[in-house]
Amino acid sequence: MTIQEKIDSAIRNVPDFPKPGILFKDITPILEDAQLSQEIVNEFAKDWKGKIDAVAGVESRGFLFGFPLAMALGIPFILIRKKGKLPYKTISYKYDLEYGSAEIEMHQGSVSKSMKVLVHDDLLATGGTAEAAAQLIMKEGGDIAGFSFLVELAFLEGRNKLNQHSDAVSSLKIY
Repeated sequence: MTIQEKIDSAIRNVPDFPKPGILFKDITPILEDAQLSQEIVNEFAKDWKGKIDAVAGVESRGFLFGFPLAMALGIPFILIRKKGKLPYKTISYKYDLEYGSAEIEMHQGSVSKSMKVLVHDDLLATGGTAEAAAQLIMKEGGDIAGFSFLVELAFLEGRNKLNQHSDAVSSLKIY
């Protein structure tokens, strides 16, 4: 069985969550399977080994595989969090959502000039949050090496938004 087939068989579909008409892709069963989780980290590591200087994980589910990936590669892990969640000096980036806006932050100095950074999250939907994370990293002088996701909802075309920063956009399972 391929990694894509294993992910697909483990993901739980939850209809009408968080609101009617949405089919939520629940990754909880993957997290409960240590062997599959390790295989996922190994797959990401194989794809990015020697190509990046740091992994930036987007709060909060981007931390789940982003941090183990950084450890597997022996490189720094950078936290990208919602405004007001980081304790030290931060830089921020405000962006528009479908309904309203959001703001994310990271610690000043986490990214150095020309550092090749991989932006990682669990899900690529419209691409707004990952694109905002890229803007934040570039604001500190970092280069976007690519984007990685566990799952991508291709019909929402988020990849199109990210391709302006890197053509290295990878998802282990695409729906």
